[in-house]
Amino acid sequence: MSIRESIESSLADAARVLGLFRSDRAQIENMEAFVAAASRTIEAGRTLLAYGYGGSMSQAMHFTEEWTERFRTTRRALPAHSFSDPTQLTCIANDFGFEEVFARQIEAQGRPGDLRLLISTSGNSENLLRAARVARDRDIYRVALLGMGGGKLASEVDVPIIVPGAMTSDRVQEIHLQILHTVIEAIERGLFPDDYRSAE
Repeated sequence: MSIRESIESSLADAARVLGLFRSDRAQIENMEAFVAAASRTIEAGRTLLAYGYGGSMSQAMHFTEEWTERFRTTRRALPAHSFSDPTQLTCIANDFGFEEVFARQIEAQGRPGDLRLLISTSGNSENLLRAARVARDRDIYRVALLGMGGGKLASEVDVPIIVPGAMTSDRVQEIHLQILHTVIEAIERGLFPDDYRSAE
């Protein structure tokens, strides 16, 4: 395969997966539920909490910085936090095991009325499952961006958003980023409509 063929093949496959996602009405409805829940969380003055690991951790960090800084328009900073502090992660892992790195932070920082966003390509890691259960016990609304059929996490959250038709992490993560940007824009348009009217 030539370089051009490789590029065109990759772009075509990315477009195929996005097309499958867009045509899956259940996933679009779950995105609507995510927007509604996150909007309620922000309006109530509660916190958006996000976590994942590897590439998914970088997406969790990206999601939260869009709230504390801004996305499309300049508006007040909003409370959001990603569990990505290496000091806390390594300390918890050393003393309690890697399975507890997110659950302990939810226990410390999560409050009823918060929204917890979990991002995972497989949905089967024990540390994410434990964190989802701690969030449930603390009455924290749980949304997950998933791939590979959703894994075990799909049944452990309030809203699972699952990328269909992708069997590699890169394709799943591409759609996850599209979901995050789309959701953020929808929330901003709902909560700060005047900002968008002045920008259009």
